[in-house]
Amino acid sequence: MLEKTLFRRTILLLSAFFLPMFGACTASDGTERPQPTATEVAAASNKVDCEWKPAVADTILCNAEVFTMDESRPWAQAVAIRDGRILYVGDDAGVDAFLGSGTKVIDLGGRMVMPGFHDVHMHPLEAGSLVGGTCQLDGESDPHDFLDTFAQCGPQQIGTPWVLGFGFSIITLLEAETAPRLILDEGLGDTPAAMMEETSHSVWVNTAALRALGIERGTPDPPGGIIARDPRTGEPNGLLIDNAGDLAFEKAFAPTDELMQLHYEGLLFSLDRLARNGITSFCDARTYWTRGFHEVYRRAEREGTLTARAVLGLWAYPQKEDAEQLRTLKSMYDNKPNRLVRLSQIKVYSDGIVHNGTAALLAPYRNSPNLAGPTGLNYFDEERLATYITELERVGFDFHIHAIGDRGVREALNAIETARGRNGDRYRRRHRLTHVEMVDPADRHRFAQLDVIADFQVAGSFTDPSHRDESAWFIGSRARDFVPVRSIWDTGATVTLSSDWDVSDLNPFVGIQRSLFREHQSLPDLATALRCYTLNAAYAMGQEKETGSLVVGKYADLIVLDRNVFQVEPETIGRTRVLVTMLGGRTVFRDPSATFF
Repeated sequence: MLEKTLFRRTILLLSAFFLPMFGACTASDGTERPQPTATEVAAASNKVDCEWKPAVADTILCNAEVFTMDESRPWAQAVAIRDGRILYVGDDAGVDAFLGSGTKVIDLGGRMVMPGFHDVHMHPLEAGSLVGGTCQLDGESDPHDFLDTFAQCGPQQIGTPWVLGFGFSIITLLEAETAPRLILDEGLGDTPAAMMEETSHSVWVNTAALRALGIERGTPDPPGGIIARDPRTGEPNGLLIDNAGDLAFEKAFAPTDELMQLHYEGLLFSLDRLARNGITSFCDARTYWTRGFHEVYRRAEREGTLTARAVLGLWAYPQKEDAEQLRTLKSMYDNKPNRLVRLSQIKVYSDGIVHNGTAALLAPYRNSPNLAGPTGLNYFDEERLATYITELERVGFDFHIHAIGDRGVREALNAIETARGRNGDRYRRRHRLTHVEMVDPADRHRFAQLDVIADFQVAGSFTDPSHRDESAWFIGSRARDFVPVRSIWDTGATVTLSSDWDVSDLNPFVGIQRSLFREHQSLPDLATALRCYTLNAAYAMGQEKETGSLVVGKYADLIVLDRNVFQVEPETIGRTRVLVTMLGGRTVFRDPSATFF
């Protein structure tokens, strides 16, 4: 009798787990009872007085080519959805069991369905901002040619008393015979102005901006930054490198009600772009919490305008005092399940970038602008980074570490290893290094060894092997394995692909295509590339049990494509269009041509 009772209770508990798959219950007297809650089922006695029937789906997608990202069943024909979750994935015949009088049935006419993309490195709030890019500059132009542009864009600035812009090239500015601040003075006078360079790693400011920042001849360089100076006089020349430039935007973006509203409108613009590109989850890779960026996301979640799942990477400010910053970051941790916005990652820079000589290298640059010394700089050195990881992974934070140079990569891996030694496996987290452009061969196996995720961006043409010679000018023969995607993949490490939008193209298919044409550093096949942008990326976001593949019980985060990407020439994958994007079974984008939906 005891064994029979235990068996029945086990069945009831299993029923509670699989409730999304079942619908109404018909009792012995013929009356229909509503589906009970999981709590009611788990608390039920050993008496079973009804049979369970398959639930009725809200929506059925059929006659499709469904790429599931599920190794046990890679392809299917139909998907049934109820209350935002997947009820069924299988053939068309089997989905009929979930059909009811109110079910919306969509015949996809053989079109491809796949999981929605997860972009784990992007800057949607900044990319969509109506404030930060008022002056659009051409990186190929002589800085003196911007004077007419400044005359036009300056009066159009909104949201801040500063004039802001984007797009110049540090090379052309360094080659100018006039001090950069004086060119900007001529164009914008005594109004504080800050122009972000095309890579986002330097900022061009005028004399009024330097005055507002309190930067003068004797001002020391901030951590992770350089105040460029006239070699003859030692006076700041108006070029602020890496974190020194962030200080200007910190001042310009001081929160006001007007500015927060403009940020919100910019985020809505970006969310629309994401949905059009099939992106159902993303990581904001630099959430400036002192500027209130996280509150903009919270507002979108609260008002129901957020059309993707978001994990925010709270920015670790190099210039802040450690004890106070660590306390603040710990207090901000928020990883509640079933929320569209989670504050569960820390974004920190190990180093800068190769092309302005600030990426941290093990051996000196072959050539560089000579702004940061022969081997680059650190935003956070190894020991300080290890301290932050040690403290914050105990709370639950995963780290998203910008590491480009081979020294920057090694030091970041060392810091993670040090934290592991201090904390043990109890606090093992899903830390990842992003960009990962240079990795010494001795460090490649360490990604798998330490369970560190390697996140690559290959959509930008500047990372393409055809641009190897440009990188070789800076780093010599080390450019041969620039962005070693395949080398890291072959070690068994978890690899993700992402965009770094708006530095590179937002369209995931562009990066996927280019990941297959990297010569000896190409990913092995298309299925692997898609996995890097879906299930692997969901793992990096800590949500692979909820989304990232099309499996019963997971959220119905999926997209419908205009072609089967496995049946086209690989060189054309980047032209693929998303026709429909669904988040939790809700349509958040439909192309006008998708009349079938």
